[in-house]
Amino acid sequence: MNSNNNPLKDKSYSFALLIIKTYKSIIVDNREYVLSKQLLRSGTSIGANIEEANRAESKMISSTNYLLQTKRLGKQNIGSVFFGIRKP
Repeated sequence: MNSNNNPLKDKSYSFALLIIKTYKSIIVDNREYVLSKQLLRSGTSIGANIEEANRAESKMISSTNYLLQTKRLGKQNIGSVFFGIRKP
């Protein structure tokens, strides 16, 4: 995916794809529906919020949204390690 040289957008897209694959795997292998649904919502909302930040009316709002999404992505990565989705 080429998103006009926006590495954060590219990484969030790749991360969302990983989350979707993980969600499907958790449902099939573990038959776990509540936690997996939350993982899906959290992991894919990052990209949606970045899109919203790109469409923000002011640079200050956009910068704040990017900062919040960067923090959320960090927390999501910690959760991925905790649940064994990826290695630390």
